[in-house]
Formats: sequence, C-alpha cells, structure tokens
Amino acid sequence: MAEETIALTQRALHRLKVIEAVTDKRLTQTAAGGQLGITERQVKRLVAAYRAEGAAGLVSRRIGQPSNRRLQEALREAIRALLVERYPDFGPTLAQEQLHELHQIEVSIETVRQLQVELGLWQPKRRQGGRAFQRRERRGRFGELIQIDGSPHDGFEGRGPRCTLIVFIDDATGRLLPLWFAPSETTAVYLRVLRRHLEQYGRPVARYSDRHSLFRINPVEPANGATTTPFGRALEGLEIEAIHARTPPAKGRVERANQTLQDRLVKALRLRGLSDLDSANAYLPAFMADFNPRFAVAPSSAQDAHRPLLHSPRALDLLLSEQEARTLSKNLTVPYRNIAYQIRHAGSGYRLRGAKVTVCALADGEVALLREGRELPYTTYRKGERPPPVEDEKTLNARVDAALARPSPKSSTPAPDHPWRKAAALAAAHARVSPVPS
Repeated sequence: MAEETIALTQRALHRLKVIEAVTDKRLTQTAAGGQLGITERQVKRLVAAYRAEGAAGLVSRRIGQPSNRRLQEALREAIRALLVERYPDFGPTLAQEQLHELHQIEVSIETVRQLQVELGLWQPKRRQGGRAFQRRERRGRFGELIQIDGSPHDGFEGRGPRCTLIVFIDDATGRLLPLWFAPSETTAVYLRVLRRHLEQYGRPVARYSDRHSLFRINPVEPANGATTTPFGRALEGLEIEAIHARTPPAKGRVERANQTLQDRLVKALRLRGLSDLDSANAYLPAFMADFNPRFAVAPSSAQDAHRPLLHSPRALDLLLSEQEARTLSKNLTVPYRNIAYQIRHAGSGYRLRGAKVTVCALADGEVALLREGRELPYTTYRKGERPPPVEDEKTLNARVDAALARPSPKSSTPAPDHPWRKAAALAAAHARVSPVPS
C-alpha cells in the first residue's frame, strides 16, 4: 500500500501535536482549547476526526479550492474591461471609487489593485531615499494657518491650454479652501483667490507660502526701493501674518495636496469632458464638496480661528489692488500704463504739485488714485498702447502658449479665380499664338 503524503502548514502541525497530546491523555480538552484558541466543543470534533482519519482529518477540505467569496468570473471580466477602457491610468483607490459611484460595482481596493497588476496597469511606486524632515504637528484650530501654492500642470491633458491651479489648504484639517484655475501664477490671481477666502471664511491668522517674489522681496536692496510685494502689503493691511517656507517639504500639506489634485482632479475633468478654464472653475466647488469629506480630518479644537472681515467692499477693493507710488507733476498729472491721469481740483492745486500718490489697479480694471488714504477725482486725457508686460518663470509658458494659439495672418496668395490670375493666363496664351517677327 502506497504511503500517503500530507502537507501541513506550521499552524496545522501545531494543531496536530496538541490533538495527539489530548488523545494520549497528556492534555485535557479544556487546556487544548486554550492553546489553540478554540472552544472545547471544537476540540472534541478535532479529536474525533483524528481518531477516524488520522492527520488527514485535521487538514481543511478547502485547501486548494476556490474561495467561497471569490468574485464571479463574469463580474471580474466586466471590471477588467472598465479598467482597460475607462480607467487605464487610475490608481487602485480612485478606480475603486469610480467603480462604486458610476457603475455600482462594490469591490475592495485590494481586489482592484490585483486586477490592475494582472493587466499590467499598476506597479507599486518605489520609495526613494531622501532627507528626513522632523514631523510638525498640525495647528489646533481651523483658520490658524493657511498654506498656499500654485500647481502648474497640464490639467486638461492636451484638450485645452496649460494652466496653474491656485491651492489654499487649511493646516489644521487638511481641508481644501478656495481653488482656482488660472493661466499662470500672478499677483492679481492670488489677490482674487484671497478675496474669495476672506468673503467665505474671514481673516485667517497666518499664511504660509514659498519664497517666490510674488510673496516677498528677496534682494536685500531692491532696485525700486520696495520693502514688500503687493500681496504682502495686502496681508499687512488685513493683519494676516506672512510666513515663508525655506524648503518645499516644510509646507508638505499643500505639496502633497498638489500631487493628489494632479491625479484626482485631472481625471475628474477628463471624465466630465471639461477642457477650458471657465467650466473647470465652475466645477471646482462640487469637486471640493466630494474631496474634503474623504481627506479632511477633525481639528483638535472645534473653535474657528478666522476673524471677521471689517473692511467695506470699496476698502477691500483698494486693499486687494495692485499699487504703485507715483509723483504728481506740476500740472497735477500722473502717467500710469501709458495713460495720463489729470487730478481735478477746485482751487489752484499748488500744494499738490510734487505730491506722492498711490495708483491702485483694481481687479475689474478700474484705476483709483489715493493720497493720504483718500481717493482723488481725475480725468484721463491721453491714451497710448500699453507696453507688453515683463514675464518671469511662472508666467513665461502662458505667454508662449498664447502666442502659439494666436491665429496666423491670412495668406496674401490670390485665389485660383482671381482676376489677376485670369489676366496672367490670357497674356501667356497670347504669347504662345503670336507669330514671331521676321
């Protein structure tokens, strides 16, 4: 009689030794149940199986058999088809969410990941070694610290122009605050998003950003004598502390959010067929309403640190404008962007000659002139072509893309039926039939 070979796992081998000790009267059934983590009734069942079949009675009959919870093959094929056709570049978590929300297919993230691995759609990312940064605890209250950054990315994946996503995120909760798509990072765009935040939540305590020249004056002695940027001046007027990070990992909350948005938001735009800035910005509130419950956390304190906005709408317009200091000429004019502004004054206006005024360019294109905090009435009497703006590394690509998208001038080549072409053809025919003079 051929000997039977039984493969036992380490756990099954331990169970065999304990049951043998019970059958040899070296161990009680109660003690055996304690060692195996099962009830005394289950020990009796195992002892009976061992006496009837030997070691084979302790081996599960399900070994080598498909799991009872295995997905049906038809459902697995349907998921495979969706992963290949609609979600080939989605991560397992995002793909699982889309299967549940759009197709009512409820499977685990691990199941989706395994199917993606089988199809060659997913490979785990290798962690790269790098500098270790000391962990910083989150702030305690919502609104204590707002991290801001711009994320340049091809958000429309070639369906539309390249753009930059302006991101405001709360440090205490990881909650996305105003988002906004713009052609590039500019002071005007940041001031616009800041205003949306102020009107919705109030004034935060501090704002955390990188050291770009939009946020701080980096040279020790700037050529124009400025000590703060327009964005920094607006924060000072709002009593918001401006803090600048030395390295990108220092503001890791917003940097990691940028990576997540470049994955989830880009794919959401693709699924909805959005390919322009206006439609994408209109969709952002709905995206944040779905994003924040998934990823935001509860703060350690329920108190909101935002302070009320005390400025009037007009005062806020002036505060969040781009400002430049200018000097009035002897005839009380000041040039700004190729336009001469003439101050209207009831008297002689002699004391205003050479006075310092602040030119405010508001978000809607209006220009206001301020002296000692008061607006000065004016008229414009000369207008010229505005000089092209000076670009930096954050706006250069948007300028080049705009130039590429500009339609080329129409060709000056005459049409085939143009009279000029007909006259030329008649002249050529006449030259062919005319006799050559002797």
